Amino acid sequence: MQICVVGVGYVGLVTAGCLAEAGNNVVCVDNDSEKIARLRNGVIPIYEPGLTEMVKHNEKLGRLHFTTDLKYGLDNSLIIFLAVGTPSAEDGSADISAILSVASDIAENLSDYRIIATKSTVPVGTHKKVTDIIKSKTKTPFDYVSNPEFLKEGAAVEDFMRPDRIIIGTTNQEVQKIMKQLYSPFMRKRSRILFMDPASAEMTKYAANTMLATRISFMNEISVLCEKLGADIERVRWGLGSDSRIGSAFLFPGVGFGGSCFPKDIRSLIHTGTVNGVEMTIAKAVRQVNLNQQERFAKLVIDYFTGRDDQTTLAVWGLAFKAKTDDVRESPAIYCIKKFLDFGMKIRAYDPEAAQAATTALEGKTGIRHGRTSNRRIETFQNGYDALENADGLVIFTDWQEFRNPDFGLITAKLKKPVIFDGRNLYEPDVVKQAGIEYYSIGRAPV
Repeated sequence: MQICVVGVGYVGLVTAGCLAEAGNNVVCVDNDSEKIARLRNGVIPIYEPGLTEMVKHNEKLGRLHFTTDLKYGLDNSLIIFLAVGTPSAEDGSADISAILSVASDIAENLSDYRIIATKSTVPVGTHKKVTDIIKSKTKTPFDYVSNPEFLKEGAAVEDFMRPDRIIIGTTNQEVQKIMKQLYSPFMRKRSRILFMDPASAEMTKYAANTMLATRISFMNEISVLCEKLGADIERVRWGLGSDSRIGSAFLFPGVGFGGSCFPKDIRSLIHTGTVNGVEMTIAKAVRQVNLNQQERFAKLVIDYFTGRDDQTTLAVWGLAFKAKTDDVRESPAIYCIKKFLDFGMKIRAYDPEAAQAATTALEGKTGIRHGRTSNRRIETFQNGYDALENADGLVIFTDWQEFRNPDFGLITAKLKKPVIFDGRNLYEPDVVKQAGIEYYSIGRAPV
């Protein structure tokens, strides 16, 4: 099948790569000429396990093409996927100006029937706005499909190739048949395609993300009570997860959620409720609990070192908002590091993939450079143990696999004071205690 993907950010590139892997011919269009040039030269702008190899393989086979020419993409495709960004506006709403701009450009270049499918997360009602814009500018027939993505960063390729479900928002039965054919390679074991109207498809994406975020915030709120009452949040998690009505997914307590989806989508859902006269009480509480959790963790670390005569230097493991990604958007690590800097601390940080992205995110805060020779307030390192040298304590923000079973003896030897603040509950407290390390985690008594 002939496919065009407009927007080669995170969602667009994963979508294009996976569809090409299934044998489709895919044209990727983006107005960022530098990004397109880098992709043509094999430079993948994001870190996602398996994506680089997939993109390079399919480009080599001639199934994946990169261009800035939208008309070329339209002329050589049946299905046009919109995968441009929809960031938060100042009022919390999703900024869909890029979607509407692309819709206008499509209308001006449409010469034959096409299916326009939106992958981007957009507010309910966007389907009507896009349809109206295109109809106002062309008489060429087209159909619109809402096809939201459900990709977890760090597992996006796997999620696309083996999806839990595919949501197709269209009531046109002929379009349903085409979309079913497109996704059939990913449905070999059983069909998981759900057809519905476009408005319901748009709402499903927001409802799903807010539900998952709700589970996280609920556990984080329970963790605060556990600390007050001497309960262990990890035991509580096991007890909850063993209930078949609840399940174990998204019940891990921690320093809070971040990334490009949950915070943005919750804000957008709250805004949608407000403009329609519906008080989104639970969504507001989920957002506030998440902010509180980040603030509490930053305060825990700062309070511990308050009153020291000399400047505190912290080693930080993990800068991305979660493991297996280089994404630091709304990362709890970035939030807390800014608090630490405001308090006058120095930071020695390590992340397997996100150091450069974190550097960019923190550039406005203070000077940053890589290596061991900087006298600035933040240094990033190529090795986690190097970051420990002469630090007063270790703070963990991201659950990278390599952090899960470290050399506690080496940690003790390198830190000036053997203390760990674990924002992901990676370790058993007794194990850390036996290593002679003071240990603070989430929802458990310190040891």
